[in-house]
Amino acid sequence: MPQTVEQALQLIRENRPESINRALALLQNTVYSFSMKVCGHPQDAEDTMQDVLLKSVPHLAKFDNPQALTVWLYKVARNRCISSHRGSRLSRAKNLSLDELMPDSRELQELLKSKAPSPEAVLLSSEAAESLRLAVLKVPPQYRMALVLHDMEELSTADVAKIMGLREGTVRVRLHRARLMVRQQLAKMSRAGRTTGLILHASAEAPRSQRCRRLFAALSDYMDGVIDDAVCEEMDLHLNDCRPCQAFLSSLKNAVEQCRSYAPRYDSKRADQLRRELLPKYQQAVAALGRKSQAIRN
Repeated sequence: MPQTVEQALQLIRENRPESINRALALLQNTVYSFSMKVCGHPQDAEDTMQDVLLKSVPHLAKFDNPQALTVWLYKVARNRCISSHRGSRLSRAKNLSLDELMPDSRELQELLKSKAPSPEAVLLSSEAAESLRLAVLKVPPQYRMALVLHDMEELSTADVAKIMGLREGTVRVRLHRARLMVRQQLAKMSRAGRTTGLILHASAEAPRSQRCRRLFAALSDYMDGVIDDAVCEEMDLHLNDCRPCQAFLSSLKNAVEQCRSYAPRYDSKRADQLRRELLPKYQQAVAALGRKSQAIRN
């Protein structure tokens, strides 16, 4: 769960003008960042952020559970992103098959020769951030949403499932294929010389072996530690003996870490102006909620 939402709720509970202003600032950045990752266009992200906050302000004082607020806020933002003009234009359904996202033997051997940084060493430059933005936008929307919510917004699989109205198993499948496609897109950009600091390779040809293919199909669960112990042990053994698969796993982890490091922020002056408009609306909503509670007690 994003710490920003939890911090915002704590500030809201203080019920002081300066605390409410700080809470709204946190929520602004949260919704704008999410919307940029999903929509990819600053104007769409700004429109979504303003619309979501205007709808949210009357309800913020009612929440006493950060997880409930998180799920509700992202659900509202997701629905707004889906209905946005450019978002709807990008919403054509496309299914991603595992085979088209898997590397072949040649690529795996090339990965062994590359010198990609470790996943822990990811630091996005402005050029790399733009490349990542474009790579994420290449992912079909139904897969992109799982990637953004889970990896980029750091929500749990259970919360993503609630927001998207899916089973957790379906979320895991979509997440894994989205990760593979982002890695693949970054690889294409790397080969074209449009990225710096990360060398990846990708192809839509057949995988090197059935053993490798089984491993690739479960890599996200393995990476996230949500895999059956017996399967995990089998994958450990395979990885110990297969250096190309080790290299591919490292490149996939690196792509995921790039996703987690991407944090677009809203223009501070425009944000200040919007909060000045929102604060009176929040105060009116709190006053109305107090009158309603008083009427119920009487």
